[in-house]
Amino acid sequence: MGQLAEPFRVYLVEDSEILRKRVEAMLATIPGMTFVGYAAGAATAAKEIAALRPDAVILDIHLAEGTGFDVLRALRHGNVETAVFVLTNFASEAYRATAESLGARALFDKSTEFERLREAVAALAPAA
Repeated sequence: MGQLAEPFRVYLVEDSEILRKRVEAMLATIPGMTFVGYAAGAATAAKEIAALRPDAVILDIHLAEGTGFDVLRALRHGNVETAVFVLTNFASEAYRATAESLGARALFDKSTEFERLREAVAALAPAA
């Protein structure tokens, strides 16, 4: 018998419960994916991501406390290696450039690129 694959661990940083549930539902369709944590603020997110070391992070920019850019800076400062995907309503070129310069793999617009987030995360998940 083959070994069971390790779950693909995702941490979600989103302060809107409605959006959090929408992202959860979409990503739950990825075989082997599991959520390992959630945060609505930057400080909590940075601390928990550093401790949990998830395979991927879904990160909003505007949070209840702080910003997604604060989280990206903290992860970079702490040498936390994880794939970070930014999902935001503020997908300007300046935000895209800032997110990328701080280590995000990609930035997706919540209104027009929502499904592309699933494709990007699924591409990293090991085949079930």
